[in-house]
Amino acid sequence: MMSDRLPHEKGFHVSWDQLHRDARALAWRLDGEGPDNGAWRAVVAITRGGMAPAMIVARELDIRTVDTISVKSYNHQTQSAPRIIKSPDMSLLGEGEGVLIVDDLVDTGRTLEVVRAHLPKAHVATVYAKPKGRNQVDTFITEVSQDTWIFFPWDLALQYVEPYRGTD
Repeated sequence: MMSDRLPHEKGFHVSWDQLHRDARALAWRLDGEGPDNGAWRAVVAITRGGMAPAMIVARELDIRTVDTISVKSYNHQTQSAPRIIKSPDMSLLGEGEGVLIVDDLVDTGRTLEVVRAHLPKAHVATVYAKPKGRNQVDTFITEVSQDTWIFFPWDLALQYVEPYRGTD
């Protein structure tokens, strides 16, 4: 019966291949959209989930200036008020004009609110977006429902999975 299934079995599992394809699609959507004749000055990855997509976006768009911003909002499973614990080089980034902020996912949007306040003129791009946080993102690739739990490739290991219906 379906109600016997664990919440994580209703999750959205993203492989490295899928993440690579989706991050490249994000880069292509951003190509030529920067304020400097379509170019972007820098990429800022939101650690840690934004690092892999930011690397792919930076590679695809030939952006050499890459930095990180670290926001802490989770202690294990409990959410607390997000705060910046590591800031990018603000002397280089200014208010964020021509800067791409990249993350894997926007969920509630609370992390991005804090980041946007720090770099108000930056362009925020995520690979995946949930409805509650969508208004914090300028560009994204795939929307998933608010109750979907996304499993990223860095969270997973290959293992056997029981068939969906029965075992005979």
